[in-house]
Amino acid sequence: MRLPSSIFVSVSLFTAETTAALYLSSTYRSDGDQIWQGLTLLFTLVPSVLVQLTLTFIHRDLSRDRPLVLLLHILQLGPIVRCLEAFCIYGSVGRVEEPYVSITRKRQMPRRGQSEEVERQVGQAEGKLFTHRAAFARTSVIQAFLGSAPQLTLQLYICVLQQAVSIGRGTLMVISLLSIVYGALRCNILAIKIKYDDYEVEVRPVAYLCIFLWRSFEIATRVTVLVLFSSVLQLWILPVVLLNFFIFFLYPWVLFWFSHSPFPENIEKTLTRVGTTIVLCLLTFLYAGINMFCWSAVQLKLNDPDLINKSQNWYRMAVYYMLRFVENASLLLLWYVFQTDFYRFICAPLLLLQLLVAYALGICFMLLFYQFCHPCRKLFSSSMTQGLWDCSALLCLVCHAPERDVKVALDPPYPSPTTYKEMVDDTSYDMANDTTYTMPNDTVTYGVPNDTSHEVLSEMNGNVSHSLSSNA
Repeated sequence: MRLPSSIFVSVSLFTAETTAALYLSSTYRSDGDQIWQGLTLLFTLVPSVLVQLTLTFIHRDLSRDRPLVLLLHILQLGPIVRCLEAFCIYGSVGRVEEPYVSITRKRQMPRRGQSEEVERQVGQAEGKLFTHRAAFARTSVIQAFLGSAPQLTLQLYICVLQQAVSIGRGTLMVISLLSIVYGALRCNILAIKIKYDDYEVEVRPVAYLCIFLWRSFEIATRVTVLVLFSSVLQLWILPVVLLNFFIFFLYPWVLFWFSHSPFPENIEKTLTRVGTTIVLCLLTFLYAGINMFCWSAVQLKLNDPDLINKSQNWYRMAVYYMLRFVENASLLLLWYVFQTDFYRFICAPLLLLQLLVAYALGICFMLLFYQFCHPCRKLFSSSMTQGLWDCSALLCLVCHAPERDVKVALDPPYPSPTTYKEMVDDTSYDMANDTTYTMPNDTVTYGVPNDTSHEVLSEMNGNVSHSLSSNA
């Protein structure tokens, strides 16, 4: 049984970020910056409350008689208690005889085109640890994108305005960035385990390294771009953020609406329709928060029983990164155009180039992960390279479609050779025995307007009749 190290990392980041945020808010209060103090506390307490609710919901504490655990969750100490409980379960393995075990069947990765199914006994303690790991994997994502990401953006914005980085603010920014990257990493691993639940998945260290570098460049660049743009165009940052958020928030609901599927009722048996709707809204809210800063490895599909899209859609990923790169470049260009004397001490063109190269490096590490380091790449129906090439070809086809339409519209309205041959065959004339007519094998089709087709055919019939009569 593996050591629950992921639980320890999640709780450590949660505790460290909360402590650093509380200390920094106290310094803002002493300096008289009540607005910064309120926003710092807001981005600390709201995700903390959501983390407590998530742990309570997953462990079903409301239906169990555990008043002390519920009290600790109300006091925002739930993650620490859960972590201690997980390590106690891990330490008791082997000392107490399991009353019963369950049998799980997992398929191994295909080797030489064959995949074997392996049975394994899972004890009660291991099952509890699995529940703890799943719960903390989800809370890490919530903490990262509903707390750490807004917190990092706020503190970096304050640093730009004040042109100074204090020790407390710098510490909080570093912890927040680590929390976001770790949450994105857990989101990737969670998506892999959900999509390939029937297989025994083993993620290698080099895969973790690729995901870490990919997410670090992507998220750090995105946050920096938003902060730079908001520092020169404060009124326009709100429409940009709201547009991004509502597009990704409504996207799963639009797909669900067009699918004409019934309302999902299998999320939790104890939930009413109103409770199910609230849970789905919170889920899509989290989905929008993730896509605001980076690509969400977990794609929602509300008409699926698991609420997760298990197919690998390279086109959607390619379109996302192309549009996001264009958006980042546009925001940086606007910042470069409208920058004030506030940025006279930095080389603006060099900073713009560095940010674009950093985002491109993040995309390169993403390609490297899916092409060489993904633990289930043997199960892909198509390679990522082929998918990206197909998507690029499709975009080129769409871009050049208007040019082809203009070219066809400007071509003279001649009938096709096939139509010409049918006209000749239908005309009854006496032909010489040694006279033959051959038609070209490769036919070219021209667009003929409907209102001129009758005149063109009549003219061609007259020309053919006159030429054949002369030959006769």
